[in-house]
Amino acid sequence: MTGKKFDLGQVVVAKGVDEKMKENRSFSVFVQVSIGRYVHRDWGQTCDEDAKANNRAIQNGERIRAVYKQPRTDTTIWIITEADRSVTTILFPDEY
Repeated sequence: MTGKKFDLGQVVVAKGVDEKMKENRSFSVFVQVSIGRYVHRDWGQTCDEDAKANNRAIQNGERIRAVYKQPRTDTTIWIITEADRSVTTILFPDEY
């Protein structure tokens, strides 16, 4: 679903994602594309129930979280925006 953008606050990248972005150009592009999708309410591979919850969260000021899987790899990232919209974190699931 696409819709009105929402505030991300400060965007931070967890250590593992940061290291992989520095060493792998295609992964870096994937992360950049994913954050672009996220801000436009494209929740990636997030399940339908969680996608609907994200759409409500934008209106209700709750936490937003989405899942993106890099094509042709087994790499998954999560993007999480805190309820107060102060910070958005990009991380690997095992960094949560």
